[in-house]
Amino acid sequence: MNYSISSNKNSSNFYFERCLKQIEQDILRMGALVEQSFRLSHEALFDHNMEAANQINGLDKQIDQYYRQIELDCVTLMTLQAPVANDLRLICAFMQLIRDLERIGDYAEDLAEFAVKLFPYSSHPCLPQVATMSHQTQMMLAASLVALADLDDTAGRRVKEMDDTVDEAYEHLYTILAKNTDVRGAVEPILLLGLVIRHLERMADHATNIGQRVSYIVTGDRA
Repeated sequence: MNYSISSNKNSSNFYFERCLKQIEQDILRMGALVEQSFRLSHEALFDHNMEAANQINGLDKQIDQYYRQIELDCVTLMTLQAPVANDLRLICAFMQLIRDLERIGDYAEDLAEFAVKLFPYSSHPCLPQVATMSHQTQMMLAASLVALADLDDTAGRRVKEMDDTVDEAYEHLYTILAKNTDVRGAVEPILLLGLVIRHLERMADHATNIGQRVSYIVTGDRA
């Protein structure tokens, strides 16, 4: 990630630059954990991998630790270093996007819980379409993190375009589940799948937010 800092190369600015670099690295590490958690939730839901579901709680604790530490580091920088406007914009965007990452991690943990509850039931006919929606959302998260790592404004804005596909999938699947009049047996799996697609739609929204934060960092313009 390349960003500009104040032109005076004194020791204070060197320390500030080093702190920003450390925050950047921690955010990308946090993002990698969120991606891993999302992948595990997908395996739990669609491959019936209950071991994957069991691993997510530990990952979520690590994600939360990164969130708290990064937030503290950002606040410390703002308080003690009095950053100039561009640097302040960067730090504020960092604080916002780690919240998006943290929420995606929380949703992944919820998806794993849904997977455990769905495990005893036979697969619903629309499950392959839900799996496709999950893959699309994971692609959005990956694209947003690449945009962040490269500080690529164009890539950040492109995530929003990808969100349209997920929104369309959500509307389509919601209609299938809501208008299913031939329900035999327990209603729980249909309710759980409704929650799954809603969570995936929200995860896509948070990935979109990350892309928009990247654009804001680069251009200073809010989408």
